[in-house]
Amino acid sequence: MFISIKKNYSFLNVYHNGKSYANKYLVMYILENQLLVNRFGITVSKKVGNSVIRHRVTRLIRESIRLNEEQFAMGYDIVIVARNTAKDKKYQDIESALLHLGRIHKIVKR
Repeated sequence: MFISIKKNYSFLNVYHNGKSYANKYLVMYILENQLLVNRFGITVSKKVGNSVIRHRVTRLIRESIRLNEEQFAMGYDIVIVARNTAKDKKYQDIESALLHLGRIHKIVKR
């Protein structure tokens, strides 16, 4: 089940207290949350493009999470920040970038 991080203080908590790794398209911050579920937050800044482009990137990231959620270890707050290079990419590129960052953080099961 996909649970979203909605509150600004939750995002800030993950930014300030979590670990981050980045690749060409995404930045992933993770922080343990003492829950039995993962909570995901997605951020796409105005630097990426206009609202149509930002919403498209957000949908691609959300769909990548939804289809691969069972591969992630449970008990984390995960914030994903889209980089400017993600705006022209296909779903497969975003999905592989997401899974790559999960493997770097050691929260994705092979």
